[in-house]
Amino acid sequence: MSNREKILITGASSGLGEGMARAFAKQGRSLALCARRLDRLEVLAAQLRPQAGQVEVAALDVTDFDSVPVVFRALRDKLGGLDRVIVNAGLGKGAPIGTGKAHANLETVQTNLTGALAQAEAALEIFREQNSGHLVLISSVSANRGLPKAQAAYSASKAGVTALGQGLAAEFAGTPIAITVIEPGYIETDINRGVKTRLMATTDAGVAAMVAAIEA
Repeated sequence: MSNREKILITGASSGLGEGMARAFAKQGRSLALCARRLDRLEVLAAQLRPQAGQVEVAALDVTDFDSVPVVFRALRDKLGGLDRVIVNAGLGKGAPIGTGKAHANLETVQTNLTGALAQAEAALEIFREQNSGHLVLISSVSANRGLPKAQAAYSASKAGVTALGQGLAAEFAGTPIAITVIEPGYIETDINRGVKTRLMATTDAGVAAMVAAIEA
């Protein structure tokens, strides 16, 4: 088993975040779960507590940048340390650019990229202090080539997340702080409902592959 026992996951109230929380709970890890929807987190935590070492929850909007380090530190204190932070909170809103729906695209970039940067800042402050930790950035296969129409801003936001992770991986190479960038393809979640592709993986299969990659 990995020695990353104490894991913080953002965007944990649904989708891939919830799936990863369930997978790590089954392994007996201690979890700190954040999302905007505290009611959903509390229901999930109650389900996970019989298996997990410990489960703590906190409401967090990753675009409230000042609150991110406060929430991360409070959860670290409750778990008695943090071994891994999974930056997973994300939005899939979007519209073709120039069609009068700029707010949807701006909100997606604000959450997925600027929010990810705020989370990386908060996590790495903690990891630098303790000189250990594993930062995981959940990007997307869409980071590798810009997608058209309603997905243009989304793919741009994820390209930024991948670039951020690559830069950090180079900086921390050979140190006790590890950086991992995960670029999932199409996995069946709320964010992908309605996408028509033969490449869609089930939620369970997608989460299992992600968890295996993170552990490796």
